[in-house]
Amino acid sequence: MTIPIDDTDRRLLRYLQADPDLSTAELADRAGVTTATCWRRLEKLRAKGLFKGIQAVIDWRALGYSLEVSLRFSLDKTDPRAFDEFVAAAREVPEVREIQTFLGRVDVRLNILARDMAHYQDLYRSRILTLPHIADIEALMHVADIKRAEALPV
Repeated sequence: MTIPIDDTDRRLLRYLQADPDLSTAELADRAGVTTATCWRRLEKLRAKGLFKGIQAVIDWRALGYSLEVSLRFSLDKTDPRAFDEFVAAAREVPEVREIQTFLGRVDVRLNILARDMAHYQDLYRSRILTLPHIADIEALMHVADIKRAEALPV
């Protein structure tokens, strides 16, 4: 479902994405509307379900993680429970940051974090290789972010 928004809503969203710590008054000032108008519009957008939530984005490197690895899995599809059981087990691994599913040769991608190579090797052997229904794994070691956009083009 597409939520209709106008140019004023787009301005508010652009400024809010760029600096989520802005107060309503600061946001209104930048967008060229009154504080009351800004507040009403934001409430209307929230009520329509445009905002999924507000979260803190933590720099995982500051917490001692230095490796990011993307693991691509092909699953054994001879068992009808394979997908659900794999995903349920992967959710239990704290270092798994992201789980994505695909159509095609790759069924599931896990994005995991590790403190260092020794931690990754231990995690790989003790938690990843024990996940159920794995037919094939491909590991991609993250080297650099060239573009990682959190903001949407509104």
